[in-house]
Order: sequence, then C-alpha cells, then structure tokens
Amino acid sequence: MDFLQQQLLQNDQLVDSIRQQLGGVEKEQATTAAQTALTALVTTLAKNAQQPEQAQNMLRAIDRDHDGSLLDYAQEFLSGQFQPENPKSTDGAGILRHLLGKRQDAIAQVVAQTSGISLEQGSSLLKMLAPLVMGAVGKVRRESGLGLDDIVQMLSGSVQKQQSSNPVLGMITQLLDQDGDGSAVDDIAKMGMRMLGNWFGKSK
Repeated sequence: MDFLQQQLLQNDQLVDSIRQQLGGVEKEQATTAAQTALTALVTTLAKNAQQPEQAQNMLRAIDRDHDGSLLDYAQEFLSGQFQPENPKSTDGAGILRHLLGKRQDAIAQVVAQTSGISLEQGSSLLKMLAPLVMGAVGKVRRESGLGLDDIVQMLSGSVQKQQSSNPVLGMITQLLDQDGDGSAVDDIAKMGMRMLGNWFGKSK
C-alpha cells in the first residue's frame, strides 16, 4: 500500500490523469478517492488471501496476467492511451468481479461518499486502480521471488501497518465483514467522512 501511494498519489502527473478521467474533479477529491480505493482493494486482497482456494486463484491470476510491467506505463494507462499485449492485465471490471463480487457498488459508494465524487466516478476509479494494484503485487513477486505464503503475509502486513495511520481502513474492514447487501454503507461512510475530516484537520 505504501508503494502504491508513493507511486500514484505523490506523482502530480498521475493524480492529474486520474482527475481528468473522473471528469475534472478537484485534486483533493481525486487524492482522497484514490486513497480510499487503494485501501479497499489492498484490504480485500488481504482478506481474500486468507482463504486457501482464493489465495491460489489470486496467485494464478498474478502469474498469468499481472507481471508488474503495467506500472511502467501507469501514465499512459491512466490517461487511457495504453494498449496492452495482454488485455486481461488492464481489465479492471474483470478484476473487480473476482475481487469484490457483489460488494462492488458498496465499496464504490464509500469511495464516493468519503471524497465527494459521484457513485459512477467511484466505480470508475476502482476499475482504473484495480489493475495497478494487481500489477504491484505481481511486480513484487517477480522481483523478489515471493511464494504464496510470502504474498499473503505481505498483504496482511500492509493492512496491519496502516491500521493506526489510515482512517479509512477500519471502515472498509467493517464493510467487507458485512453480508454484502450494502445496508451498512451509509452509516459506515458517514463515520468515515467524520474520520477523514478530523484527519485532514490535524494534517493542516
């Protein structure tokens, strides 16, 4: 998660590309929305990886479609100008179907409500960032030779490390622990907005 935040959210050009793809939203909105989306995607990967069958499916998908090379073309990808050799490497909608399932709309709603963008924009952002998250895991696996257990520990450790500093993580975790019907989204999102407001206030 730290790697993705540094690669994406501290790069003004990439943030501007995200803003443009979302219809020209404010920079703070784009950054907050991307932060929430990355948190949701990495947390979901970590949660799914705790299940042996899902962990094996994740590893097969990484080895087949996500070698990390997409990160070298992040600017082109986020600008909508990248044509991959393997279309599955950039198929954000397909990744979300496997990763979030029926929770897609609920997570998109949290992304939207914590940043002030629309539900449609939140959904689009998740589709944009999902391939980059998978690419980041694939890059680490390829460069460091990590096995499945190592990847599971890496994902879990990333989430645990963020618990005290990322105000959105607890909200996302609670939502993922729900039954997926979205009934708790409004209360959780409102809680997240209060947490973000306090967090931004302290950081100024």
